[in-house]
Amino acid sequence: MKKALLYSRLEDDLVSCHLCSHRCQIADGKRGICGVRENHGGELYTLVYDRIISCNVDPIEKKPFYHFLPGTLSLSIATVGCNFRCRNCQNYQISQMPGDEQGRINGQKLSPDEIVNTATRYRCTNISYTYTEPTIFFELALDTARLAHSKGLRNNFVTNGYMTAEALQLINPYLDAANVDLKGFDDQRYRQVCGARLQPVLDTIRLMHELGIWVEVTTLLIPGHNDSESELEELARFILSVSPDIPWHISAFYPTYKMTDRPRTSVESIHRAGEIGRRIGLRYVYSGNIPGDENEDTYCYNCHKKLIDRWGFQVQENVMQEGKCPSCHTAIPGLWSL
Repeated sequence: MKKALLYSRLEDDLVSCHLCSHRCQIADGKRGICGVRENHGGELYTLVYDRIISCNVDPIEKKPFYHFLPGTLSLSIATVGCNFRCRNCQNYQISQMPGDEQGRINGQKLSPDEIVNTATRYRCTNISYTYTEPTIFFELALDTARLAHSKGLRNNFVTNGYMTAEALQLINPYLDAANVDLKGFDDQRYRQVCGARLQPVLDTIRLMHELGIWVEVTTLLIPGHNDSESELEELARFILSVSPDIPWHISAFYPTYKMTDRPRTSVESIHRAGEIGRRIGLRYVYSGNIPGDENEDTYCYNCHKKLIDRWGFQVQENVMQEGKCPSCHTAIPGLWSL
């Protein structure tokens, strides 16, 4: 175990965790909602500091990031645990392990040094804190991200966006990008399906943008749940209010975990959502889970020239020149090189 960051002591050996927006008050001997932070005698400890459950080399497009070092490799790491209880979680075997398996925590011991050395060995340009919610293994992420920066590597979170402003401010100097899951735009359904509130996620997206962290947003489109035209319009308008340059990825749902009563998302629904986003004014709207779809390519917003040709997670061609369109010289927002 390692002493946790971002908590305060209360009376009777209670602690108040300030890591995520649940702000759990945890009794002695108990864990927070995430299942991986435990109170011992009025001190909070992380149980997953060096317990990596998944470590893989992925194309950065798989996260998905389309405006962040396209065509490069990312070392993707995760521990068990999550501060959401999404009924449709695609990685529930590891994210929900502590809650579903009586507190069980699996993982291979890997230190920040070993993680960064692995990324360098496999010629990764960046490290992705992903698969489960990176906020819950914050201490490991922070130490690894700091070391990665010193070695010339970039860092990104694939996150539900439920971290506190305090946590975000602390990791901000080392966090280069984040893809935030915006799971819908209805607070009641957020509570029912994810066990969390909508507003903290919106606050995180806005604060990340203000801090200069490159932000992309992903929405898993679930039939009959978050795919109404009115909800998609509200969601797109929120992204627009932060910046029209934030890429919006719209991904297809398939039945899994505790949400097997919904059908798979149709290609037509993905395209309809994309059309709504573009009509609202978003400049970069991408289709997910549809390899070969023209809406997974990047176009210049000004002259509409195709700049990046993709097939699934692979970049087929990138004609940008120093982050600009070669035809009209418009700068394309994103991080295109180290």
